[in-house]
Amino acid sequence: MKTPPFKFHRPKSIEEAVSIASELKNNGDSFDWISGGTDLLPNYKWHINAKKNVISLANIEVMKTHESYHIGAMVSLHELEHGPTHPLIRKAAGTIASTLIRRSGTVGGNLCLDTRCFWYNQTEDWRRSIDWCHKCDCDTEADCRVIPNQNTLCVATYQGDLAPCMMVLGAKIHLAGPEGQRSMKLDEFYALDGMKRNVLEVGEFVTHITLPIESDQLEGDYQKLRLRESWDFPEAGVAASWKRNDSGIEQLYVATTACESIPRLHMEETSVALNEWNGKESAKKLAENIRKTVKPVNNTYFPPAYRRKMLRVLTKRALSGSWSD
Repeated sequence: MKTPPFKFHRPKSIEEAVSIASELKNNGDSFDWISGGTDLLPNYKWHINAKKNVISLANIEVMKTHESYHIGAMVSLHELEHGPTHPLIRKAAGTIASTLIRRSGTVGGNLCLDTRCFWYNQTEDWRRSIDWCHKCDCDTEADCRVIPNQNTLCVATYQGDLAPCMMVLGAKIHLAGPEGQRSMKLDEFYALDGMKRNVLEVGEFVTHITLPIESDQLEGDYQKLRLRESWDFPEAGVAASWKRNDSGIEQLYVATTACESIPRLHMEETSVALNEWNGKESAKKLAENIRKTVKPVNNTYFPPAYRRKMLRVLTKRALSGSWSD
């Protein structure tokens, strides 16, 4: 399928990108940001919420900086996999899609991945044949097809891999836009709505990610479920990190992805587990509590009940390195 026509903008600096976005915003023109294009362009070919303008971030060199604690939004997933940053992030990057896609896909693109749903991610002809959905209603005020009789909240699923791994390492995300620059903890970046997705305002984009130096002291692992070992988006994912001391574990973090509209950092559940941590048994209890907390819906390949059960399995696998048998 062919992409609909759009005007392509190629700024060479963050300031120029912000200026272009501000001008389009003030003129009432719609636009999208594009980094690697591995998610946006297929959606455009399927005529899913295509815009009249697309602003590329590919020529902004400062956003390609790749250091141990500073990861530019335009760093490719392939570079991230083989780069100097934390082993947990490198492992997650290496599990995303295929080698070819990792050479094009970027850190910023994966963190800002559009939410997915099998009613939404279809061709325009297919969607027209069954009526529209809440996320792509084409001004029809269509209802959500996953949870009928409500058109106020989209429950499309976030299926990115990097976010939970960066969350458990205490990452911060840095944004730039017409109102200036701002930063926040990564777990505060996402919004529980499949349409809004995150806190980005019109004209804002991600410039880079930073990790605290203390993240070097954290061990961790990432486990995920998907239909095939390559190519497919995760159907469930669990990232875990921990810090050891002489008597056991003194810090513990777990985050999940691909089961809700946002990746979720489970601070309450891990706090309870840490207070009475005794290794494998505590990990089993924590895995069960996370299974109960996460509420997937029926909008991806595997059914919700199976994905919840697998969250328990994935959590125990991700935490298996935190104790010694």
